[in-house]
Amino acid sequence: MKRAVIVGGAPIGRYDSVRSYLRADDTMIYCDCGLRHAAGLGREADLIVGDFDSHENPHAAAETIVLPHEKDDTDTCYAAKEALRRGFRDFLLLGVSGARLDHTLGNLALLLMLDTAGAKALLVDDFSETEIVSREMARVSDRYPYFSLFNPDGSAKAVTVTGAKYPLTEAALPCEGSLGVSNEPLPGRTAEIRVGEGRLLLVRVRQAG
Repeated sequence: MKRAVIVGGAPIGRYDSVRSYLRADDTMIYCDCGLRHAAGLGREADLIVGDFDSHENPHAAAETIVLPHEKDDTDTCYAAKEALRRGFRDFLLLGVSGARLDHTLGNLALLLMLDTAGAKALLVDDFSETEIVSREMARVSDRYPYFSLFNPDGSAKAVTVTGAKYPLTEAALPCEGSLGVSNEPLPGRTAEIRVGEGRLLLVRVRQAG
């Protein structure tokens, strides 16, 4: 299944690391000022989406969807919905976390939207990768120094974590507080995360700083 890569305008400082997630057959969708990452990622746009309030319309050869300035969806959210409409069910989100907290939170909410639509999505930044755990077990190998779990919409119940420094068995993970923050896979083990009901937000930390 081909994957849609949605690129937003949040900072990317470690292009070599982020670029390693790209595949040759990815469909690249740049959102407005996400276009500034095209050179660093080494990939031209297949689709450009934006209201062009933060970047000039490049009038490129790639298909371009020009959005109004006043709208309900951000450029990134519109791009995700458009990719779903076109049949994509596998997503990689780049340049969508960091800088403005409001946009970061909105883009984390996109992971929930895509999960509800039955799609897989991975959000990658300079330091970590983030995804929803719902229908399938998730794994964290010991090449990641840390991982954290959050109950983003209050739905997660019966959370089980094995192969980690702080295991859980059919546990409640409340929305409030920091109970799920900064767990560690055991050396030589792969941590496994299951949720009996609902969904979790999993953050794998690649580099601590």
